[in-house]
Amino acid sequence: MRSIGELARRTGTKVQTIRYYEQIGLMPEPGRTAGGQRRYGDAELDRLSFIRHARQLGFSLDAIRELLDLSDNPDRPCDEANAIAARQLQEVELRIVRLEALKQELARMVQECSGGRTADCRVLHVLKDHTECLTDHDAVGGGPVDR
Repeated sequence: MRSIGELARRTGTKVQTIRYYEQIGLMPEPGRTAGGQRRYGDAELDRLSFIRHARQLGFSLDAIRELLDLSDNPDRPCDEANAIAARQLQEVELRIVRLEALKQELARMVQECSGGRTADCRVLHVLKDHTECLTDHDAVGGGPVDR
């Protein structure tokens, strides 16, 4: 059995994140020692590793919840997991399209900079006036980055 600190180190996950996953039900409530310390076994280590890897691949917490449910029910059809992964792939592809548009716009802004005074700065001018952009990067690939 492992402490929460050891589980955090083994998976590269912050202790606060593990507690959060417990609060929202992605991780089961852990067993506890007589002194109240959380204790985790191999099953919890595997589950947290699964969650961490899914997060690294960009899956939302809701998608991870669905994938964990599928993993917990091994007789269900695999096509459900495939559909979730396909949705994630589509979202990644849309983000790539948006990032390419942003890259082009930023490269153009930098290239057009004359290096003069800030009053004449092309970068600042374009940032003030969205109509100066060649792409509607809010619309490309699904909207603003900070959603």
